Amino acid sequence: MKGKKKVILTVLCAVLLVVGSVLGTMAYLTSKTATANNTFTVGNVSITLDEALVNDDGTVVTGDDAARVTSNTYKLMPGHTYTKDPTIHVAQGSEACWLFVKVDNGIANIEDSSNTIASQMAKDSNWTLVNGQTNVYAYKSAVSAGTDVKVFESFKIKGDAVTSEYANASISITGYAVQADGFSTAEAAWRAAPATWQ
Repeated sequence: MKGKKKVILTVLCAVLLVVGSVLGTMAYLTSKTATANNTFTVGNVSITLDEALVNDDGTVVTGDDAARVTSNTYKLMPGHTYTKDPTIHVAQGSEACWLFVKVDNGIANIEDSSNTIASQMAKDSNWTLVNGQTNVYAYKSAVSAGTDVKVFESFKIKGDAVTSEYANASISITGYAVQADGFSTAEAAWRAAPATWQ
């Protein structure tokens, strides 16, 4: 009988050892862990482009009808100056950005040399022609959110211009923006811009 008790006690010890091992392993396998979730966002650049509403003689509409619009119609007359003030607005909440404008000037040949669109843009080195482009300009510095940047203010027709040849001509301005972060110069930002801009 003594031998039976010894066997039972040995078996019991072995079972306890196995149970202890299993429970210890289960406790290890079910331990709690903490997870850190990171959220990433992509930069957001937002601009609009508009100009003052004008009459066909280029005078600004004032009073209750005053507004900013995306296009105007002009009646071209020799020697006359017209208000045209395309302005890029960098939206509140936008990332800082480099600004570019493409100027398709269909009346360049009849502009008065004293007040050309190109000379206004170059004034104070505000806009410079992008290398390799004929009509794309870069603004002198990166621009932060909530900033308005005027492209130019007006255009003037030569006194001896034959305006009838330009009845369907237009001045088209297209604005572009590239986030400033990651680009130390406007030139570098332009090189990274989509090919469809060029």
